[in-house]
Amino acid sequence: MANDSLALHTDKYQINMMYAHWVQGTMDRKAVFDVYFRKLPFGGGFAVFAGLERVIHYLNDLHFDEEALRYLAEQEEHYDPRFLDELRRFRFNGSVHSVEEGEIVFAGEPLLRVEARVFEAQLIETALLNFVNFQTLIATKAARIRHVAKDDMLLEFGTRRAQEQDAALWGARATYIAGFDATSNMMAGARFGIPTKGTHAHSWVQDHDTEEEAFLRFAEALPDQVTLLVDTYDVLKSGVPNAIKTAHELEKKGKRLKGIRLDSGDLAYLSIEARRMLDEAGLSDAKITASNDLDEDTIFEIKAQGARIDIWGVGTKLITGGNQPALGGVYKLVAREKDGEFVPTIKISANPEKITTPGIKNIYRIVSKVSGRAEGDLITLAEGDEPDGSPIHLFNPTHTFIQKKVKDYEALPLLKPIFQDGVQVYDIPPLAVSRKLHSERLKLFWPQYLRRLNPEIYPVDLSRKAWDMKMKLIQEHLE
Repeated sequence: MANDSLALHTDKYQINMMYAHWVQGTMDRKAVFDVYFRKLPFGGGFAVFAGLERVIHYLNDLHFDEEALRYLAEQEEHYDPRFLDELRRFRFNGSVHSVEEGEIVFAGEPLLRVEARVFEAQLIETALLNFVNFQTLIATKAARIRHVAKDDMLLEFGTRRAQEQDAALWGARATYIAGFDATSNMMAGARFGIPTKGTHAHSWVQDHDTEEEAFLRFAEALPDQVTLLVDTYDVLKSGVPNAIKTAHELEKKGKRLKGIRLDSGDLAYLSIEARRMLDEAGLSDAKITASNDLDEDTIFEIKAQGARIDIWGVGTKLITGGNQPALGGVYKLVAREKDGEFVPTIKISANPEKITTPGIKNIYRIVSKVSGRAEGDLITLAEGDEPDGSPIHLFNPTHTFIQKKVKDYEALPLLKPIFQDGVQVYDIPPLAVSRKLHSERLKLFWPQYLRRLNPEIYPVDLSRKAWDMKMKLIQEHLE
């Protein structure tokens, strides 16, 4: 099947619900859905939103081509041919509000708000969750790694371990937003303008009679970009000494060795010894790169042992999410059209965190004008509930006894208009702008909220009006 149309990038129950709405004559009824996640990934204190650019491209291009329609006609449901004619005319004509890419986000707050005919809103659920869940997960992992690496250079090396091409491509983009400096993925570099970096593989060394010969020939080919992988045989007995010999040959031509790469063994010890050897050889400017199943935990421990590593190449545990295979974001109906007006809807569960927050909502980041730091995020109703500068009474929606009053603040709206009646009204910023936004947003938070382990819980609270509406609907369904 051709890949031109992503209309079938959905679950079958979406198509079946669309068909049922078509049969019942309710397909044009408006609905509002929120995209959010219930629990922060990696046991951390924050997440980094990503995936919006792909969502925008998807919605702009969304249509059913003839190949997709033929496939649907073959399904066991035996869809009415008139329904397939309706799909042939399908275009997204709804409205979308979203957090911007690179923004710091938290559990329970709407990252995207979709307002559209239920016929449209139902179809796009699967794709939106697919794009946002994956890219937000990887951006968050990258931000955690950046946090422990501090000012060291970070390289994304995950393409060969990613779950297929799209994951490698868009995952590389997500890591760049969250602070990585470059990628090994050439397609990501070409498509998104991300700097690309690479050295050579062990096979280059193995394909020569000696390690020294391999290094010298590589240096002859790329004299201005020589970083040598020194662990094919023995790092300290042959790898580093041969790299030093190569560096001296480069010096005769007026060139300098860029550095060496360690890909196995005790990275802390080897980097300390390699640094000593390089410095003694007059190569104090040569950088040491390390790779080998790294993540924020191993980098933290290696640095704590006094490692002399300048550059970290992070692959498998970054691009796959490591010990967190999915973000777990959801797409929930929060309002539906009835008699020409929107009425709030709620999903009730025995698990408090699974009870949805009804109504059309906005999010505001409440930033103290005194400290310049975020006091909490406030979820409000979209109309007549925005912060007006008067003191705000923040309270935890699950543990309501946790409260505080905030005054002298600035309320930053987080949801931006992206589509209005099917028309894109948001200009996708250059990737460097999203990267800068992420860096600037981090500065709003006290360090305790950004800790790698056991972070303080950042307040995400409901306005009084939003809370009262939620309690009212819960009570109505319990009666």
